[in-house]
Amino acid sequence: MASVKLRGIGKAFGSTAVLRDVDLAVEDGEFVVLVGPSGCGKSTLLRVVAGLEEVDDGDILIDGTRVNDLAPAKRGIAMVFQSYALYPHMTVRQNMAFGLRLAGKDKATIAAAVDKAAALLDITHLLDRRPKMLSGGQRQRVAIGRAIVREPTVFLFDEPLSNLDAELRVRMRYEFAKLHQRLKTTTLYVTHDQVEAMTLADRIAIIDQGRVVQFGPAEELYQHPCSMFVAGFIGSPRMNFFEGVVQTANPSGAALRLRGGQELGAAVNAAGAAPGAPATLGVRPEHLRLAGQGIAASVTLIESLGSIRFAYLASDVSDDPVILQLSPNDRLKEGEPIFLAAEPADCHLFDGEGRAFARLAAGPGSIAA
Repeated sequence: MASVKLRGIGKAFGSTAVLRDVDLAVEDGEFVVLVGPSGCGKSTLLRVVAGLEEVDDGDILIDGTRVNDLAPAKRGIAMVFQSYALYPHMTVRQNMAFGLRLAGKDKATIAAAVDKAAALLDITHLLDRRPKMLSGGQRQRVAIGRAIVREPTVFLFDEPLSNLDAELRVRMRYEFAKLHQRLKTTTLYVTHDQVEAMTLADRIAIIDQGRVVQFGPAEELYQHPCSMFVAGFIGSPRMNFFEGVVQTANPSGAALRLRGGQELGAAVNAAGAAPGAPATLGVRPEHLRLAGQGIAASVTLIESLGSIRFAYLASDVSDDPVILQLSPNDRLKEGEPIFLAAEPADCHLFDGEGRAFARLAAGPGSIAA
Protein backbone atom coordinates (compact mmCIF):
# COMPACT_ATOMS: atom_id res chain seq x y z
CA MET A 1 0.00 0.00 0.00
CA ALA A 2 1.05 3.61 -0.53
CA SER A 3 -0.11 7.19 -0.32
CA VAL A 4 -0.72 9.27 -3.45
CA LYS A 5 -0.10 13.01 -3.44
CA LEU A 6 -0.74 15.37 -6.35
CA ARG A 7 0.72 18.87 -6.14
CA GLY A 8 -0.18 21.62 -8.61
CA ILE A 9 -1.02 19.23 -11.45
CA GLY A 10 -1.70 20.93 -14.77
CA LYS A 11 -2.46 19.30 -18.12
CA ALA A 12 -3.52 20.74 -21.47
CA PHE A 13 -4.24 19.23 -24.85
CA GLY A 14 -3.19 21.92 -27.29
CA SER A 15 -4.80 25.16 -26.15
CA THR A 16 -7.41 23.38 -24.03
CA ALA A 17 -6.59 23.18 -20.32
CA VAL A 18 -7.97 19.90 -18.93
CA LEU A 19 -6.44 19.94 -15.43
CA ARG A 20 -5.79 23.17 -13.52
CA ASP A 21 -3.57 23.30 -10.43
CA VAL A 22 -4.90 20.07 -8.91
CA ASP A 23 -3.87 19.28 -5.33
CA LEU A 24 -4.99 15.98 -3.82
CA ALA A 25 -3.70 13.82 -0.97
CA VAL A 26 -4.85 10.19 -0.79
CA GLU A 27 -3.83 8.41 2.40
CA ASP A 28 -2.37 4.92 2.61
CA GLY A 29 -5.17 2.37 2.21
CA GLU A 30 -7.84 4.98 1.46
CA PHE A 31 -10.61 4.57 -1.13
CA VAL A 32 -11.02 7.92 -2.90
CA VAL A 33 -13.58 8.49 -5.64
CA LEU A 34 -13.15 11.18 -8.30
CA VAL A 35 -16.57 12.33 -9.43
CA GLY A 36 -17.88 15.01 -11.75
CA PRO A 37 -19.73 15.59 -15.01
CA SER A 38 -18.52 14.27 -18.35
CA GLY A 39 -15.49 16.18 -19.61
CA CYS A 40 -14.48 17.58 -16.21
CA GLY A 41 -11.00 15.96 -16.31
CA LYS A 42 -11.43 13.07 -13.86
CA SER A 43 -10.32 10.31 -16.26
CA THR A 44 -7.39 12.42 -17.43
CA LEU A 45 -6.33 12.83 -13.81
CA LEU A 46 -6.38 9.06 -13.36
CA ARG A 47 -4.32 8.55 -16.54
CA VAL A 48 -1.82 11.11 -15.27
CA VAL A 49 -1.35 9.11 -12.05
CA ALA A 50 -0.97 5.92 -14.10
CA GLY A 51 1.66 7.50 -16.33
CA LEU A 52 -0.44 7.13 -19.49
CA GLU A 53 -0.39 10.93 -19.87
CA GLU A 54 2.45 13.30 -19.05
CA VAL A 55 1.75 16.32 -16.88
CA ASP A 56 2.63 19.85 -17.96
CA ASP A 57 2.97 21.13 -14.39
CA GLY A 58 3.18 19.76 -10.88
CA ASP A 59 4.39 16.66 -9.06
CA ILE A 60 3.00 13.14 -8.64
CA LEU A 61 4.21 11.36 -5.51
CA ILE A 62 3.50 7.70 -4.73
CA ASP A 63 4.55 6.68 -1.24
CA GLY A 64 6.63 9.86 -1.04
CA THR A 65 8.56 9.24 -4.27
CA ARG A 66 8.18 11.58 -7.25
CA VAL A 67 7.16 9.40 -10.20
CA ASN A 68 6.65 11.97 -12.99
CA ASP A 69 9.45 10.48 -15.04
CA LEU A 70 8.79 6.81 -14.25
CA ALA A 71 7.21 4.49 -16.80
CA PRO A 72 3.72 3.17 -15.91
CA ALA A 73 5.06 -0.32 -15.20
CA LYS A 74 7.44 1.05 -12.58
CA ARG A 75 4.92 3.08 -10.58
CA GLY A 76 3.50 0.17 -8.62
CA ILE A 77 -0.03 0.76 -9.86
CA ALA A 78 -2.64 -1.38 -11.62
CA MET A 79 -5.45 0.10 -13.69
CA VAL A 80 -8.86 -1.34 -14.57
CA PHE A 81 -10.57 0.22 -17.56
CA GLN A 82 -14.22 0.75 -18.47
CA SER A 83 -13.87 -1.57 -21.49
CA TYR A 84 -12.26 -4.48 -19.52
CA ALA A 85 -9.51 -4.75 -22.21
CA LEU A 86 -9.34 -8.55 -22.13
CA TYR A 87 -7.57 -10.53 -24.86
CA PRO A 88 -10.34 -12.47 -26.66
CA HIS A 89 -8.07 -15.33 -27.80
CA MET A 90 -6.84 -16.05 -24.27
CA THR A 91 -8.57 -17.92 -21.46
CA VAL A 92 -9.37 -16.21 -18.19
CA ARG A 93 -6.31 -17.82 -16.62
CA GLN A 94 -4.08 -16.58 -19.44
CA ASN A 95 -5.54 -13.06 -19.27
CA MET A 96 -4.92 -12.85 -15.53
CA ALA A 97 -1.40 -14.25 -15.87
CA PHE A 98 -0.34 -12.08 -18.80
CA GLY A 99 1.19 -9.22 -16.82
CA LEU A 100 3.16 -11.56 -14.56
CA ARG A 101 4.49 -13.44 -17.60
CA LEU A 102 5.72 -10.16 -19.08
CA ALA A 103 7.40 -9.40 -15.75
CA GLY A 104 9.31 -12.69 -16.02
CA LYS A 105 7.72 -14.47 -13.04
CA ASP A 106 8.11 -18.24 -12.86
CA LYS A 107 5.19 -20.58 -13.60
CA ALA A 108 4.63 -21.63 -9.99
CA THR A 109 4.45 -18.03 -8.77
CA ILE A 110 2.07 -17.10 -11.57
CA ALA A 111 -0.20 -20.09 -10.96
CA ALA A 112 -0.37 -19.40 -7.22
CA ALA A 113 -1.17 -15.70 -7.77
CA VAL A 114 -3.89 -16.45 -10.33
CA ASP A 115 -5.51 -19.13 -8.16
CA LYS A 116 -5.50 -16.82 -5.12
CA ALA A 117 -7.06 -13.90 -7.01
CA ALA A 118 -9.63 -16.16 -8.68
CA ALA A 119 -10.72 -17.56 -5.32
CA LEU A 120 -11.00 -14.04 -3.88
CA LEU A 121 -13.25 -12.96 -6.77
CA ASP A 122 -15.19 -16.24 -6.97
CA ILE A 123 -14.19 -16.92 -10.59
CA THR A 124 -12.18 -20.13 -10.14
CA HIS A 125 -14.78 -22.01 -12.19
CA LEU A 126 -14.24 -19.59 -15.10
CA LEU A 127 -10.46 -19.91 -15.45
CA ASP A 128 -10.56 -22.05 -18.60
CA ARG A 129 -13.21 -20.01 -20.42
CA ARG A 130 -12.61 -17.25 -22.95
CA PRO A 131 -14.03 -13.71 -22.54
CA LYS A 132 -16.81 -14.22 -25.12
CA MET A 133 -18.27 -16.93 -22.86
CA LEU A 134 -18.57 -14.54 -19.88
CA SER A 135 -21.19 -12.04 -18.77
CA GLY A 136 -20.32 -8.36 -18.30
CA GLY A 137 -19.97 -8.77 -14.55
CA GLN A 138 -17.72 -11.81 -14.97
CA ARG A 139 -15.50 -9.95 -17.44
CA GLN A 140 -15.16 -7.13 -14.96
CA ARG A 141 -14.10 -9.56 -12.26
CA VAL A 142 -11.46 -10.97 -14.59
CA ALA A 143 -10.14 -7.47 -15.31
CA ILE A 144 -9.95 -6.82 -11.56
CA GLY A 145 -8.25 -10.18 -11.03
CA ARG A 146 -5.63 -9.30 -13.63
CA ALA A 147 -4.87 -6.19 -11.58
CA ILE A 148 -4.84 -8.00 -8.23
CA VAL A 149 -2.26 -10.62 -9.24
CA ARG A 150 0.30 -7.88 -9.72
CA GLU A 151 -0.05 -6.94 -6.03
CA PRO A 152 0.03 -3.19 -6.77
CA THR A 153 0.42 -0.51 -4.12
CA VAL A 154 -2.31 1.55 -5.81
CA PHE A 155 -5.47 0.52 -7.71
CA LEU A 156 -6.87 2.84 -10.40
CA PHE A 157 -10.42 2.24 -11.65
CA ASP A 158 -11.79 4.23 -14.60
CA GLU A 159 -15.63 3.97 -14.58
CA PRO A 160 -15.48 0.16 -14.23
CA LEU A 161 -19.25 -0.30 -13.83
CA SER A 162 -20.58 1.97 -16.56
CA ASN A 163 -21.09 -0.87 -19.06
CA LEU A 164 -23.20 -2.95 -16.68
CA ASP A 165 -26.98 -2.93 -16.26
CA ALA A 166 -28.54 -1.28 -13.20
CA GLU A 167 -29.03 -4.45 -11.14
CA LEU A 168 -25.50 -5.67 -11.78
CA ARG A 169 -24.05 -2.25 -10.95
CA VAL A 170 -25.62 -2.44 -7.48
CA ARG A 171 -24.20 -5.92 -6.92
CA MET A 172 -20.73 -4.95 -8.18
CA ARG A 173 -20.67 -1.88 -5.90
CA TYR A 174 -21.10 -4.28 -3.01
CA GLU A 175 -18.33 -6.50 -4.37
CA PHE A 176 -15.96 -3.53 -4.72
CA ALA A 177 -16.63 -2.51 -1.12
CA LYS A 178 -15.94 -6.05 0.15
CA LEU A 179 -12.79 -6.30 -1.97
CA HIS A 180 -11.39 -3.09 -0.53
CA GLN A 181 -12.14 -4.25 3.01
CA ARG A 182 -10.09 -7.37 2.36
CA LEU A 183 -7.16 -5.92 0.44
CA LYS A 184 -6.91 -2.42 2.00
CA THR A 185 -5.08 -1.23 -1.13
CA THR A 186 -4.99 2.50 -1.82
CA THR A 187 -7.61 3.13 -4.50
CA LEU A 188 -8.49 5.95 -6.88
CA TYR A 189 -11.85 5.33 -8.55
CA VAL A 190 -13.42 7.46 -11.28
CA THR A 191 -17.18 7.65 -11.86
CA HIS A 192 -19.82 10.14 -12.98
CA ASP A 193 -22.40 8.39 -10.78
CA GLN A 194 -22.69 10.24 -7.46
CA VAL A 195 -24.64 7.35 -5.86
CA GLU A 196 -21.74 5.04 -6.69
CA ALA A 197 -19.33 7.58 -5.22
CA MET A 198 -21.24 7.99 -1.96
CA THR A 199 -21.59 4.21 -1.56
CA LEU A 200 -17.92 3.33 -2.01
CA ALA A 201 -15.75 6.25 -0.98
CA ASP A 202 -13.88 7.02 2.21
CA ARG A 203 -13.57 10.49 0.68
CA ILE A 204 -14.89 12.05 -2.53
CA ALA A 205 -13.13 14.60 -4.74
CA ILE A 206 -15.64 16.67 -6.72
CA ILE A 207 -14.08 17.86 -9.97
CA ASP A 208 -15.41 20.67 -12.16
CA GLN A 209 -13.64 22.10 -15.20
CA GLY A 210 -10.33 20.51 -14.29
CA ARG A 211 -10.27 21.63 -10.65
CA VAL A 212 -10.97 19.84 -7.37
CA VAL A 213 -13.73 22.05 -5.96
CA GLN A 214 -14.35 20.07 -2.74
CA PHE A 215 -12.75 17.03 -1.13
CA GLY A 216 -14.06 15.19 1.90
CA PRO A 217 -16.26 12.40 3.27
CA ALA A 218 -19.60 11.89 1.52
CA GLU A 219 -21.57 13.08 4.55
CA GLU A 220 -19.57 16.31 4.74
CA LEU A 221 -20.13 17.07 1.06
CA TYR A 222 -23.83 16.29 1.41
CA GLN A 223 -24.42 18.36 4.52
CA HIS A 224 -21.96 21.20 3.89
CA PRO A 225 -21.49 21.73 0.13
CA CYS A 226 -19.14 24.59 -0.68
CA SER A 227 -21.05 25.66 -3.79
CA MET A 228 -24.26 25.24 -5.75
CA PHE A 229 -22.38 22.96 -8.13
CA VAL A 230 -21.48 20.52 -5.33
CA ALA A 231 -24.93 20.85 -3.72
CA GLY A 232 -26.63 20.03 -7.01
CA PHE A 233 -24.27 17.21 -7.92
CA ILE A 234 -24.29 15.31 -4.62
CA GLY A 235 -27.65 13.92 -3.61
CA SER A 236 -30.40 12.12 -5.51
CA PRO A 237 -32.81 13.66 -6.27
CA ARG A 238 -30.99 16.97 -6.58
CA MET A 239 -31.21 19.87 -4.14
CA ASN A 240 -33.97 22.44 -4.79
CA PHE A 241 -32.76 25.98 -5.55
CA PHE A 242 -34.81 29.16 -5.02
CA GLU A 243 -33.52 32.50 -6.27
CA GLY A 244 -33.85 35.56 -4.06
CA VAL A 245 -32.33 38.77 -2.75
CA VAL A 246 -30.87 39.41 0.71
CA GLN A 247 -33.21 41.84 2.50
CA THR A 248 -31.42 42.34 5.82
CA ALA A 249 -28.30 40.86 7.38
CA ASN A 250 -26.78 40.91 10.85
CA PRO A 251 -24.23 38.82 12.79
CA SER A 252 -26.86 36.20 13.61
CA GLY A 253 -28.53 35.75 10.24
CA ALA A 254 -30.06 37.08 7.04
CA ALA A 255 -33.58 37.65 5.75
CA LEU A 256 -34.18 36.69 2.12
CA ARG A 257 -36.86 37.69 -0.35
CA LEU A 258 -37.60 34.88 -2.80
CA ARG A 259 -38.54 35.40 -6.42
CA GLY A 260 -42.21 36.37 -6.64
CA GLY A 261 -42.17 37.63 -3.04
CA GLN A 262 -42.96 34.22 -1.59
CA GLU A 263 -42.04 33.03 1.89
CA LEU A 264 -40.54 29.72 3.04
CA GLY A 265 -40.98 30.23 6.77
CA ALA A 266 -37.44 29.36 7.87
CA ALA A 267 -34.57 31.30 9.40
CA VAL A 268 -31.52 31.62 7.17
CA ASN A 269 -28.24 31.84 9.05
CA ALA A 270 -25.29 32.95 6.95
CA ALA A 271 -22.11 34.93 7.59
CA GLY A 272 -21.07 37.42 4.94
CA ALA A 273 -24.54 38.06 3.46
CA ALA A 274 -25.02 41.69 2.41
CA PRO A 275 -28.38 43.48 2.01
CA GLY A 276 -29.42 43.83 -1.61
CA ALA A 277 -27.13 41.06 -2.85
CA PRO A 278 -28.52 38.25 -5.02
CA ALA A 279 -28.64 34.89 -3.26
CA THR A 280 -29.95 31.40 -3.83
CA LEU A 281 -31.59 29.26 -1.18
CA GLY A 282 -30.99 25.49 -1.33
CA VAL A 283 -33.19 22.88 0.35
CA ARG A 284 -33.01 19.13 -0.20
CA PRO A 285 -36.23 17.22 -1.04
CA GLU A 286 -36.25 15.36 2.28
CA HIS A 287 -35.99 18.64 4.22
CA LEU A 288 -39.05 20.30 2.68
CA ARG A 289 -42.35 19.64 4.45
CA LEU A 290 -46.00 20.43 3.92
CA ALA A 291 -47.24 23.44 5.90
CA GLY A 292 -50.18 25.80 6.29
CA GLN A 293 -48.17 28.67 4.80
CA GLY A 294 -44.87 29.20 3.01
CA ILE A 295 -43.97 28.62 -0.64
CA ALA A 296 -47.05 28.09 -2.78
CA ALA A 297 -46.85 25.19 -5.22
CA SER A 298 -49.02 22.71 -7.05
CA VAL A 299 -48.48 18.99 -7.59
CA THR A 300 -47.62 17.96 -11.15
CA LEU A 301 -46.40 14.37 -10.63
CA ILE A 302 -46.13 11.76 -7.89
CA GLU A 303 -43.21 9.34 -8.29
CA SER A 304 -43.21 6.12 -6.26
CA LEU A 305 -39.97 4.19 -5.76
CA GLY A 306 -41.42 1.57 -3.46
CA SER A 307 -40.63 2.68 0.08
CA ILE A 308 -39.95 6.29 -1.00
CA ARG A 309 -42.23 8.67 -2.86
CA PHE A 310 -41.47 12.07 -4.38
CA ALA A 311 -43.80 14.86 -5.45
CA TYR A 312 -42.76 17.09 -8.35
CA LEU A 313 -44.22 20.55 -7.94
CA ALA A 314 -44.70 23.70 -10.02
CA SER A 315 -43.97 27.00 -8.25
CA ASP A 316 -43.29 30.62 -9.14
CA VAL A 317 -40.07 30.54 -7.11
CA SER A 318 -38.30 28.13 -9.48
CA ASP A 319 -38.11 27.45 -13.21
CA ASP A 320 -37.29 23.81 -12.44
CA PRO A 321 -39.73 21.43 -10.75
CA VAL A 322 -39.53 21.58 -6.96
CA ILE A 323 -39.01 18.09 -5.50
CA LEU A 324 -40.55 17.08 -2.19
CA GLN A 325 -39.91 13.74 -0.48
CA LEU A 326 -43.24 12.59 0.92
CA SER A 327 -43.70 11.03 4.33
CA PRO A 328 -45.69 7.76 4.56
CA ASN A 329 -48.75 9.70 5.76
CA ASP A 330 -48.70 12.36 3.02
CA ARG A 331 -51.54 11.91 0.53
CA LEU A 332 -51.35 14.29 -2.41
CA LYS A 333 -53.06 14.35 -5.78
CA GLU A 334 -51.89 15.82 -9.08
CA GLY A 335 -53.05 19.42 -9.41
CA GLU A 336 -53.49 19.89 -5.66
CA PRO A 337 -52.28 23.29 -4.29
CA ILE A 338 -49.94 23.09 -1.29
CA PHE A 339 -47.53 25.18 0.82
CA LEU A 340 -43.94 24.24 1.69
CA ALA A 341 -41.71 25.06 4.66
CA ALA A 342 -38.32 23.94 6.03
CA GLU A 343 -36.34 24.06 9.25
CA PRO A 344 -33.58 26.70 9.57
CA ALA A 345 -30.74 24.20 10.01
CA ASP A 346 -31.70 22.44 6.76
CA CYS A 347 -31.39 25.55 4.56
CA HIS A 348 -28.29 26.40 2.51
CA LEU A 349 -27.57 29.90 1.20
CA PHE A 350 -25.36 30.66 -1.81
CA ASP A 351 -24.13 34.02 -3.12
CA GLY A 352 -24.45 35.40 -6.64
CA GLU A 353 -21.38 33.39 -7.74
CA GLY A 354 -22.85 30.15 -6.42
CA ARG A 355 -20.54 29.95 -3.38
CA ALA A 356 -21.91 28.89 -0.01
CA PHE A 357 -22.18 31.47 2.74
CA ALA A 358 -20.64 30.35 6.02
CA ARG A 359 -23.18 28.60 8.23
CA LEU A 360 -24.03 30.03 11.68
CA ALA A 361 -25.82 28.51 14.61
CA ALA A 362 -29.62 28.79 14.46
CA GLY A 363 -30.75 32.31 15.30
CA PRO A 364 -33.30 34.97 14.39
CA GLY A 365 -34.12 35.69 10.77
CA SER A 366 -36.74 34.93 8.17
CA ILE A 367 -37.43 34.54 4.50
CA ALA A 368 -40.11 37.10 3.85
CA ALA A 369 -41.90 38.98 1.13
